[in-house]
Amino acid sequence: MKGIEGWLKEIFFATLTAVLIIVFLVQPVRVEGNSMQPRLQNDERVFVNKILYRVSDIERGDIVVFWYPGNTSKSFIKRVVGLPGEVVEIRAGQVLLDGIPYHEPYVPPEFEDRTDFRPVEVPEGHYFVMGDHRNTSNDSRSWGTLSANLIFGKAIFRYWPISRLGSLE
Repeated sequence: MKGIEGWLKEIFFATLTAVLIIVFLVQPVRVEGNSMQPRLQNDERVFVNKILYRVSDIERGDIVVFWYPGNTSKSFIKRVVGLPGEVVEIRAGQVLLDGIPYHEPYVPPEFEDRTDFRPVEVPEGHYFVMGDHRNTSNDSRSWGTLSANLIFGKAIFRYWPISRLGSLE
Protein backbone atom coordinates (compact mmCIF):
# COMPACT_ATOMS: atom_id res chain seq x y z
CA MET A 1 0.00 0.00 0.00
CA LYS A 2 2.89 2.35 0.74
CA GLY A 3 4.09 1.95 -2.85
CA ILE A 4 0.80 3.20 -4.31
CA GLU A 5 0.76 6.19 -1.95
CA GLY A 6 4.31 7.04 -3.00
CA TRP A 7 3.43 6.85 -6.68
CA LEU A 8 0.29 8.97 -6.22
CA LYS A 9 2.31 11.55 -4.30
CA GLU A 10 4.95 11.67 -7.06
CA ILE A 11 2.29 11.97 -9.78
CA PHE A 12 0.54 14.75 -7.87
CA PHE A 13 3.73 16.79 -7.42
CA ALA A 14 4.84 16.22 -11.02
CA THR A 15 1.44 17.38 -12.28
CA LEU A 16 1.46 20.39 -9.96
CA THR A 17 4.95 21.34 -11.12
CA ALA A 18 3.95 21.02 -14.79
CA VAL A 19 0.85 23.17 -14.25
CA LEU A 20 2.85 25.87 -12.43
CA ILE A 21 5.46 25.95 -15.20
CA ILE A 22 2.81 26.23 -17.93
CA VAL A 23 0.77 28.86 -16.07
CA PHE A 24 3.66 31.08 -15.01
CA LEU A 25 6.79 30.38 -17.07
CA VAL A 26 6.51 28.57 -20.39
CA GLN A 27 3.52 27.83 -22.59
CA PRO A 28 3.32 25.52 -25.59
CA VAL A 29 1.81 27.17 -28.69
CA ARG A 30 0.87 25.80 -32.10
CA VAL A 31 1.85 27.93 -35.10
CA GLU A 32 -1.13 28.53 -37.35
CA GLY A 33 -0.60 29.77 -40.89
CA ASN A 34 2.37 30.56 -43.09
CA SER A 35 3.17 34.16 -42.11
CA MET A 36 6.41 33.24 -40.31
CA GLN A 37 7.90 31.03 -43.02
CA PRO A 38 10.60 29.93 -43.49
CA ARG A 39 11.51 30.26 -39.77
CA LEU A 40 8.27 28.71 -38.55
CA GLN A 41 5.93 26.44 -40.50
CA ASN A 42 2.20 25.86 -40.15
CA ASP A 43 1.37 23.37 -37.35
CA GLU A 44 4.81 23.51 -35.73
CA ARG A 45 4.86 23.67 -31.93
CA VAL A 46 6.91 26.18 -29.96
CA PHE A 47 7.46 27.08 -26.33
CA VAL A 48 6.75 30.68 -25.35
CA ASN A 49 8.62 32.25 -22.44
CA LYS A 50 5.90 34.12 -20.56
CA ILE A 51 8.08 35.70 -17.87
CA LEU A 52 10.99 37.08 -19.92
CA TYR A 53 9.39 40.44 -20.70
CA ARG A 54 8.68 41.06 -17.03
CA VAL A 55 12.42 41.19 -16.39
CA SER A 56 13.84 42.38 -19.74
CA ASP A 57 12.87 44.55 -22.68
CA ILE A 58 11.32 43.45 -25.94
CA GLU A 59 14.00 43.67 -28.62
CA ARG A 60 13.98 44.09 -32.37
CA GLY A 61 14.03 40.68 -34.03
CA ASP A 62 12.21 38.92 -31.18
CA ILE A 63 9.50 36.51 -32.30
CA VAL A 64 6.55 37.35 -30.07
CA VAL A 65 3.21 35.72 -29.39
CA PHE A 66 0.37 38.11 -28.64
CA TRP A 67 -3.37 38.55 -28.55
CA TYR A 68 -4.58 39.79 -31.93
CA PRO A 69 -5.75 43.41 -31.49
CA GLY A 70 -8.84 42.83 -33.66
CA ASN A 71 -10.01 39.82 -31.62
CA THR A 72 -8.22 39.14 -28.34
CA SER A 73 -9.51 35.57 -28.24
CA LYS A 74 -6.98 34.76 -31.03
CA SER A 75 -3.22 34.64 -30.66
CA PHE A 76 -0.75 35.62 -33.37
CA ILE A 77 3.00 35.15 -33.78
CA LYS A 78 5.17 37.78 -35.52
CA ARG A 79 8.62 39.36 -35.45
CA VAL A 80 9.29 42.73 -33.79
CA VAL A 81 10.60 45.18 -36.40
CA GLY A 82 9.93 48.66 -35.00
CA LEU A 83 10.50 49.83 -31.41
CA PRO A 84 8.77 52.63 -29.51
CA GLY A 85 9.74 56.07 -30.80
CA GLU A 86 11.00 54.84 -34.18
CA VAL A 87 9.55 55.73 -37.56
CA VAL A 88 8.90 52.64 -39.67
CA GLU A 89 8.50 53.00 -43.43
CA ILE A 90 8.61 50.51 -46.29
CA ARG A 91 9.74 51.46 -49.80
CA ALA A 92 9.51 48.80 -52.49
CA GLY A 93 9.65 46.15 -49.77
CA GLN A 94 12.71 47.60 -48.00
CA VAL A 95 12.06 48.37 -44.32
CA LEU A 96 13.44 51.73 -43.20
CA LEU A 97 13.85 52.57 -39.53
CA ASP A 98 14.18 56.33 -38.97
CA GLY A 99 15.04 56.58 -42.68
CA ILE A 100 17.85 53.98 -42.53
CA PRO A 101 17.49 50.67 -44.43
CA TYR A 102 17.16 47.72 -42.07
CA HIS A 103 18.74 44.42 -43.14
CA GLU A 104 16.46 41.41 -42.57
CA PRO A 105 18.35 38.19 -43.39
CA TYR A 106 15.41 36.09 -42.17
CA VAL A 107 13.19 37.25 -45.09
CA PRO A 108 14.14 35.30 -48.24
CA PRO A 109 13.67 37.10 -51.57
CA GLU A 110 10.73 34.91 -52.59
CA PHE A 111 8.83 36.00 -49.44
CA GLU A 112 9.46 39.73 -49.82
CA ASP A 113 6.55 42.09 -50.44
CA ARG A 114 7.68 44.80 -52.86
CA THR A 115 4.97 47.28 -51.90
CA ASP A 116 5.28 50.59 -50.04
CA PHE A 117 4.00 51.47 -46.60
CA ARG A 118 3.68 55.05 -45.37
CA PRO A 119 5.90 56.24 -42.49
CA VAL A 120 4.43 55.44 -39.06
CA GLU A 121 5.86 56.57 -35.74
CA VAL A 122 5.65 53.75 -33.19
CA PRO A 123 4.06 55.17 -30.01
CA GLU A 124 5.49 54.53 -26.56
CA GLY A 125 4.34 51.17 -25.25
CA HIS A 126 3.80 49.83 -28.78
CA TYR A 127 5.72 47.79 -31.37
CA PHE A 128 5.62 47.38 -35.13
CA VAL A 129 5.44 43.65 -35.90
CA MET A 130 5.59 41.77 -39.19
CA GLY A 131 5.57 38.20 -40.39
CA ASP A 132 8.67 36.91 -42.17
CA HIS A 133 6.56 35.79 -45.15
CA ARG A 134 5.62 39.33 -46.09
CA ASN A 135 3.24 38.33 -48.91
CA THR A 136 0.93 36.38 -46.59
CA SER A 137 1.22 38.18 -43.26
CA ASN A 138 -1.60 40.00 -41.48
CA ASP A 139 0.49 42.35 -39.34
CA SER A 140 1.12 45.96 -38.28
CA ARG A 141 0.84 47.04 -41.91
CA SER A 142 -2.83 46.01 -41.75
CA TRP A 143 -3.97 46.81 -38.21
CA GLY A 144 -1.37 49.21 -36.81
CA THR A 145 1.15 49.07 -34.02
CA LEU A 146 0.87 46.45 -31.31
CA SER A 147 0.35 47.46 -27.69
CA ALA A 148 2.91 45.88 -25.36
CA ASN A 149 0.15 44.76 -23.01
CA LEU A 150 -1.14 42.36 -25.70
CA ILE A 151 2.22 40.55 -25.92
CA PHE A 152 2.25 37.48 -23.70
CA GLY A 153 5.67 36.10 -24.49
CA LYS A 154 8.66 35.37 -26.68
CA ALA A 155 8.82 32.23 -28.81
CA ILE A 156 12.06 30.58 -27.71
CA PHE A 157 12.14 26.91 -28.71
CA ARG A 158 10.60 24.68 -31.38
CA TYR A 159 9.77 21.23 -30.01
CA TRP A 160 7.73 19.81 -32.90
CA PRO A 161 8.42 18.38 -35.38
CA ILE A 162 11.40 16.61 -33.91
CA SER A 163 13.30 17.02 -37.19
CA ARG A 164 13.30 20.83 -36.61
CA LEU A 165 13.80 20.71 -32.82
CA GLY A 166 15.83 23.62 -31.48
CA SER A 167 16.19 27.20 -30.32
CA LEU A 168 14.56 30.04 -32.24
CA GLU A 169 17.41 32.42 -31.43
